[in-house]
Amino acid sequence: MRKWLPIVIGILLVLVGGVWTFQGLGYITGSFMTGERLWTSIGLLCVVAGIGLVIFGLRRPKAP
Repeated sequence: MRKWLPIVIGILLVLVGGVWTFQGLGYITGSFMTGERLWTSIGLLCVVAGIGLVIFGLRRPKAP
């Protein structure tokens, strides 16, 4: 049952990081994050961490 937890958290990080990245790049407007390079960096870090968690969750052996 715990195998799915890093996968779900990883997917959420990828989604949130993607939104933050696109806001930082200026593709999504209407926020204080729009056009800010800092949020592009934070978003990309979240995406990379999320992908890492998903891979970790998929490669992890099933708990007995």
